[in-house]
Amino acid sequence: MELFTPESMRLETQNCTAKKNRFSREHATLTRVNGELRDKYDHQCIRFAQLPFRSRFWIYIFQGGKWTFLLFTPLYAAVCLMLHIASRDYYVRADFSETFFGGATFISLPPLLCWFVGHIVINHFPTFWFRPPKGPLWELNRRTGLVTIFDYRRFRKEGVIKEFVAPFYEFDAYMITARDRHGSSYGLLLRHRYEDQLINFHTLLRPDDFKQRPCALWDFFQNYMDVSLPLPDIPLFEPHRHLDPVTAEYDRKHDRNPRYWIEMDDDAFKTEVNAMWKRIYEINTFGRPNLMARYVDYSDQR
Repeated sequence: MELFTPESMRLETQNCTAKKNRFSREHATLTRVNGELRDKYDHQCIRFAQLPFRSRFWIYIFQGGKWTFLLFTPLYAAVCLMLHIASRDYYVRADFSETFFGGATFISLPPLLCWFVGHIVINHFPTFWFRPPKGPLWELNRRTGLVTIFDYRRFRKEGVIKEFVAPFYEFDAYMITARDRHGSSYGLLLRHRYEDQLINFHTLLRPDDFKQRPCALWDFFQNYMDVSLPLPDIPLFEPHRHLDPVTAEYDRKHDRNPRYWIEMDDDAFKTEVNAMWKRIYEINTFGRPNLMARYVDYSDQR
């Protein structure tokens, strides 16, 4: 919800109309040379594809260098300043400039170079760093009610993409817990009840130290796949709401503005985001009755 903001929606609309800004030219180049991303988020399905490691490597270089530089450089400057102040009454003084610029070569310069190189490569050489995925990893189809898991283990040798297809109601959500010295993190898995097939959603939502976020993602998928309900009302689906019969009827009865998100100002959007976070942290997943426990005996033998 925070990534697909009203501002980005308006910018995308302008780009599609005018085709004048740099992103449009780059996107056109990427599409022409490398094909589609092979993912999809609309009224019919959520299809997730992941970029190959070569493409993700440059994104990691860019984002990792940027945030490492922005986080650690001010922190390092503050440490150097405290050393300078603390040493004023001593015979050996720590000069701020010498200390900061002496250590910046090892602390700030490497991430700054990563940020700079990543920015140049991503923004000016799209055909070099971008490679399309082999295909999607999984798909949740609202129209058919089916879940598809794509297996690429035979792709390299035989060019075969194996597909496992089953109804959504045959899948159960699992929360896995990982523990390290920093504490616990929680992630969401979707496992088929009768076959050894699962979807790991960590590439979509990284493991989190709050249980509520994986629970909210599971609720989101359930609401999306329930065709008796309208599409979740988030900016991502606004361009597709009129194409889903149940959603279109719901919007008509409630007189919903079809441009509700795209015309929203920044302050109103921040209020909506905060309200969403509040609903997430108040979620009651573990207080709900487990209806499937009446029919299924869950026992993990592995």
